[in-house]
Amino acid sequence: MRVLILRPQPGADETAEKARAMGLEPVLAPLFKVRPLAWTAPDSRNFDAVFVTSANGVRLAGDGLTSFVDLPCYAVGQRTAAAAEAAGFADVRAGPGDGRALAAMAIAEDVSAAVHFCGRDHIELGPPVVAEIPVYAADPAKTLPEGIAYDLALLHSPRAAALFAELIGGRGAIRIAAISEQVSAAAGTGWRSVSVAEAPREQALLELAAKLCQNGGRR
Repeated sequence: MRVLILRPQPGADETAEKARAMGLEPVLAPLFKVRPLAWTAPDSRNFDAVFVTSANGVRLAGDGLTSFVDLPCYAVGQRTAAAAEAAGFADVRAGPGDGRALAAMAIAEDVSAAVHFCGRDHIELGPPVVAEIPVYAADPAKTLPEGIAYDLALLHSPRAAALFAELIGGRGAIRIAAISEQVSAAAGTGWRSVSVAEAPREQALLELAAKLCQNGGRR
């Protein structure tokens, strides 16, 4: 099965490698181009934790993160946690693949004032996040590449799902697989079929794609 990967680089290549290992044929068409933003670091003493909901939040933040690496870092999923560790955070706590669930996890561990290093376009998480600092932007594509052929489109985020739905023509012929119910809802209706991963993690999304491949597109 040819799976369409819409994530920006370098994540698209990482997903493609995992897809090949599972017997899938990746087709890459990143919907966003990621770039760093200029930002000013606040006083780290005002916070008792750091939130990152994308690996780009630490990959592209630059030297401004230095004063925060001694704080506990709450990361969405193992991939983001690995990026935080590579950026120098010593205490990294990987949570579920959902920002609000991550916030609930931090509250349960008595975090009261967290700073969220995020993208320019992001979902506000609420408590315990008291400051949201955009450190990167993901600029959307205006069109999809012509002539791409695929059997299933993989949707990793609500923003990607909404943009794909906007750019694509004839969605009634297209099968999609979403990483979560939230992402599925952002894609809207009218698709040939919609499948949702059992857990909001990329591994679960790829496992779903492999299952759909084995069953001829049926879950």
